[in-house]
Order: sequence, then C-alpha cells, then structure tokens
Amino acid sequence: MSVRTINGNRLFWKITTVFTCLLIVLGIVFVIIASTFSRSYYTSAHQELYGNIAQHLATFTQPFKDGKPDTSVTHDIIHSTMVANPSVEVYLLDTAGNIKDYVVPDKTVQMHQVNINLVKKWIAASGKQRPMGDNPKQPGEPSIFSAAPVYEKGRLVGYVYAVLASEKQKAILQALDNNLYLRLASIMFYAALVVAFIVGIVTFFLITDSICRIAGVVKRFKEGDYTARIEGYAKGNLGMLTTTFNDMADVIVDNIDKISATDKFRQELIANISHDLRTPLSIMQGYVETLMIKKDQLLPQDKEKYLAIVYDSNRKLSLLVDQLFQYAKLEANLIKPEKEAFHISELAADIMMSYQLKADEKGITLNLEAPDNLSLVFADLSLTDRVLQNLLDNAFKFTPAGGAITIVLIEANAGVKVSITDTGIGISPEELTHIFERYKQIHPRSSGKGMGIGLAIVKKILELHQATIEAFSEPGKGTTFVFELQRA
Repeated sequence: MSVRTINGNRLFWKITTVFTCLLIVLGIVFVIIASTFSRSYYTSAHQELYGNIAQHLATFTQPFKDGKPDTSVTHDIIHSTMVANPSVEVYLLDTAGNIKDYVVPDKTVQMHQVNINLVKKWIAASGKQRPMGDNPKQPGEPSIFSAAPVYEKGRLVGYVYAVLASEKQKAILQALDNNLYLRLASIMFYAALVVAFIVGIVTFFLITDSICRIAGVVKRFKEGDYTARIEGYAKGNLGMLTTTFNDMADVIVDNIDKISATDKFRQELIANISHDLRTPLSIMQGYVETLMIKKDQLLPQDKEKYLAIVYDSNRKLSLLVDQLFQYAKLEANLIKPEKEAFHISELAADIMMSYQLKADEKGITLNLEAPDNLSLVFADLSLTDRVLQNLLDNAFKFTPAGGAITIVLIEANAGVKVSITDTGIGISPEELTHIFERYKQIHPRSSGKGMGIGLAIVKKILELHQATIEAFSEPGKGTTFVFELQRA
C-alpha cells in the first residue's frame, strides 16, 4: 500500500469521524428539544382538554353547603370523575386556599394549603396565559390545574381545585419519554452514521481529487517541467496552497536562472583570470629564466631592462589580484562605507598629480576643472579615491598619445556632479550598455587591457553611496563617465 493511499484513508476516516460526532451532537440536541416541546405540547393540550373540569364540578355538584364541604353529595361525583380520568385529582379549597376536602389517600397529600393568588390568577387569565399551580402531593413541583369559584347564595364560599397531572400520569409520561429518547437516539445515531459515511465519501473524493491534481502538477515540476503551475483554486485552504506553491515555483525558477547566470559569470571570470594572470606570469617566467641561463653573458644594461620588465609584470599582477579581492568584498557586502565630509576637488587634484608622470610618459594632457567655492561631499574618502583612480586607469588604457583626460566638478541639485572625459577610441551604443557588468570586456576597446572588473567595482562602490553612474560615448570621439555624490 502506498503512502498516498494510507494518507488518503486517514483523511477519509478523519472526515467521517468529524461528521459522525457532529451529527450525534446534533441528534442529542434534537432529542432534548423534541422532548421539551413534547412536554410543552402535552401540557398545553391537557390544559385545553381538561381546563373546564373544575367549572363543571362547581356548577353541577354544589360541593359546599352552609359554607362547608358537602361530602355526602360530592364524594361520589368527584370519585367518579377521578375514576374516569385518573390523571385528575380534585380538592376543595376555602377562600384562603386551605384544602378542606379531597378524594385521594391522605398519606400522599403533603400540603394542606395552595397558593390562592395563583388560583385567582388562573381564573382571571385567558386559556393560553394560565399559570402553573401547586401540587399538594408533590410540593415544589408546579403542575397544570383547573380551578373554579363556588358561590352559595351569591357569596363566595370556596374553590374547586383540580390538579390535571397526577403522579400516575407523570410515571406514564416518564416511561413514554424514556422510550421516546431511546427510539429517537437510536434513529439519530444510525442516521448520523449513514449521513456521515455518505458525506465523508463525497468530501473525501472531492478533496482527494483536488489534491491528486495538485500532486500531479508538483510531480511535473519535480521532473523538470518548470512551467508547471497549479490553476483553478482561488479560495480557501487549497487556494492558499495553490498561491504558495506557485510563488515557491516562481522563486525556484528565478533562483535557478540566477544560479545559471552566476555559473556563466564564473566561467567567464575563470577564463578572464586565466588569460590576464597568465600574461604577466609568462613574461616574468621568461625573463627570469633568461637571467638565470645567460646571467654571465648579459650586459648590465640588459639585466636592468629585464628586471624592470619583471617588476612591471609583477606590479600588474598585484593590481589584478587586488581588484579581485576588492570586488569579492563588495559582492559579499563586507565593505561598509565610513562617510565623512571632505573636499572632492582636493582629492581629485592629489590624484591628478600622482598620475602626471604617467601622463607625461604617454603624452596625454590631464585637466581639472572645479570652482573655488565647491561644496563638501559626504562619502567614504578611500572608496571615492578608488572610484576616481579606476576611472582614470580606464581612460588611460584607451586614450592614445596626444589625447586628453579631463575631470570636471560642478554643483548639482543634491550634491556635487563628477564627470571624467577622455578623447579615446570610444564605445559603440550596443556595447555601452554592458560596460558595468562584472568581468565584461568590450572588444576591441579592452582587448588585452584587463579583466573588465574596474568599472564593476566603480558601480558597486557608488551603489554603497546610493549613487549611480552613467556613461556617454561615441566611437572615435571618446567617453564620459558621470556620477553625483551627496553634499555634506
């Protein structure tokens, strides 16, 4: 038996048990309500059927004579009435409610006075609003009764008081009620089982059918169909399950795409690193081997030349490794900018001065344009220095001899705008959109010029400062990079 079948059977029995318990509870409530209404119906019916018996006895028997019960006349009539209707018990009351006569065994009578106010209220009330009265044989248990005043020569001398629900009647009703409870309970129990079984089967198949459809979609997704989505359930718990799965599937597909893209970038990185690190390593190895093999044959000036080449290659290699570590830290969010207020014009002037010797060697003119009253910026000084140096290095790579590199600083709405312009070979519009991508090299502009990671570092640093960088270029006419730093 499969796990799915076991779980399905458990679900079926859970549903059946819940419905069975619910219907049993409803059955018990129904039995209680039916019993209550049955008693109420019986009381009302008995009151209506025998409510006038006291009036008949008072009218036709003349139960009082000279203000006292006339037992010689009334006992036979009252006894005959009780024999004909055993549920009736007849008492004669005086005007204060004291019991003066009755035809029942004396031992069973527990009270010798009834509440005369209830008697008067009963007489004055209409048929459906009559109160319950005292039962002399069962004190404290209200009972339905019939009452009528007795007059002698126009004077009220007492009352006929007839209890319409005797002990015998209550015993019979109790037996009937017990039988009724048992029958109703049995019928409701078996009806509940049948209904619960039917409802359980229907509900089970409705739910499991939906679950099977959902499971089918999940299985398709598991087997590689990443377009599989659950449809058709918008509400309830299944709707929540549908939304959750679909959202999860979208996230998984998005993560898969990101992982694929990351893997592609990793392959590009490995290829670029292999190429860019191999070049200086190969140069150093070649010249070191030459120095080792021909150390006695080389002229001093040749040795110095070879050592200078080795040193330059080592410096380039160190720069590449430094860039890799810098970008790795930025990608991992390990670098937090420590912002402070400073003059970016002074920082730019210091950097231009450090690049002046390199510019003279390559025949490139460096220019700095900045107003005297330029505002201070609020940024990380060392990271801003790295941004300017990377942009200058990029400009030097692609600016030929006789060209110019210019840094312009101007006031902007929210800070200071920085632009670095070169008169190099430029970038085509198609390639311009990719220059800030990590490890991306634009050919032929950057062929042999490095890993293409410098501009990616610039972009990441500016993102840490909630700033963006834009590039404007035209092939053969140079390139301009523009960004803005927050004013202090």
